[in-house]
Amino acid sequence: MKKIELEIVALSHSVTQSHSFAVVLGEVDGTRRLPIVIGGFEAQAIAVALDNMKPSRPLTHDLMKTVCDTFALELQYVFICKLLDGVFFSNLVFSRGTETFEIDSRTSDALALAVRFECLIYVEASILEEAGVEADPNEEATANEDDLEKKIEELTSVVAKPNSPLDFGSMNLEELNHELLRAIEDEDYERAARIRDELNKKK
Repeated sequence: MKKIELEIVALSHSVTQSHSFAVVLGEVDGTRRLPIVIGGFEAQAIAVALDNMKPSRPLTHDLMKTVCDTFALELQYVFICKLLDGVFFSNLVFSRGTETFEIDSRTSDALALAVRFECLIYVEASILEEAGVEADPNEEATANEDDLEKKIEELTSVVAKPNSPLDFGSMNLEELNHELLRAIEDEDYERAARIRDELNKKK
């Protein structure tokens, strides 16, 4: 499993989906860009941290950072490990002393925490090959804008369809639980019920 280091290079708003944004990750020492569709709340959380803004009350990700600091948990790196039906899956790799903990996370939350911990971000090489966009080598930090916009809209169209046909029967428990959380967040309770039934079958 080959890990490629990324960094956040931009936040972009989706043209066709008014409530969708994309965070654009750039390959460190490379030219590829990886756009990941995220929600407005997560986009705001990332933007606040990138701009070093200090809200009057802590945001959810600020609270998580404080809790981790309090209990001496250090976020070592974020690993974007899987891409399924337009959804990126990530792990948070924490350490405390000599112990290491790996925790499943939504990629948007993982990135919001990565900015706060100033930790490394990695992606599985095959994901960058599948979903990445080649940057213009003559431009220092931007991908080909048309290709990047096209990729963002393509990913957004998959993620934004609450009733897009997915084969729940072929998913494992981790993937089903992830889809269940997405369905609940989208208030798509019919879809959530179908996923719950499939979870009960597998259990």
